[in-house]
Amino acid sequence: MLNSRSGRSCESRSLTEVVALVPARAGSKGVPRKNVRLLGGRPLLSWTIAACRRTPSIDRVILSTDSMDFAALGRDLGAEVPFLRPAEISDDQSTDYEFVTHALDHLVSEGAEPKIVVHMRPTTPFRLPALVDEAVRQFQTSAGATAMRSVHEMPESAWKSFEVDDGLLRQLGETQTNLDAANLARQAYPKTYAANGYVDVLDVAFIRDSGMLHGDRVLPFLTEVVTEVDTEHEFRLLEYQLDQNPEIASELFG
Repeated sequence: MLNSRSGRSCESRSLTEVVALVPARAGSKGVPRKNVRLLGGRPLLSWTIAACRRTPSIDRVILSTDSMDFAALGRDLGAEVPFLRPAEISDDQSTDYEFVTHALDHLVSEGAEPKIVVHMRPTTPFRLPALVDEAVRQFQTSAGATAMRSVHEMPESAWKSFEVDDGLLRQLGETQTNLDAANLARQAYPKTYAANGYVDVLDVAFIRDSGMLHGDRVLPFLTEVVTEVDTEHEFRLLEYQLDQNPEIASELFG
């Protein structure tokens, strides 16, 4: 199968500096089988694979899944599926570190371990390949960074949010329950940012050396506010956004 970016075979092993890794396990709870649920007439998974395949700096697109059905779909969509993810690292408690290193170990066995992994979650489907490419290239030219994570500015500072302490509200980060300070204007608090799954860029040498994915020198990649789907409400929001902005699909599918 040909890679639509360059015409080279998806099975090529000649360029493996940057590998996109797309996780899609079958056992979703909030939205059952959300990775293959149709969004705009296409499986949710297809949006992320299409973005990866149209990102010039990505050399290979690999799907990590525990499902033979998802694997077959992934291949049809143009991703490589050279392995199935074991059940013991595919449940609700499994970590990103486990599936990433599982994939890297397989690539080592091929003699094709990359320098960079681009972690692309299907749950954030609306992406511009040009922005993904910008993130990868920024990371490639950075000095001393251990990883990059995409974030967007929160509309309200997290410091204005609350915890519940013994049945009473308590402002986040405070030791007492007086809430008057929380009524200050949002400009009185520092900006805070939410990770959004648009694109994470990981350094393979750092992962191997440290046993961690992100480390303590993580670059931010700022995006506009994007929807990450974990609930039925968020899936309906994605459908509404697509209905209002049909050009989103043309960016990825032509």
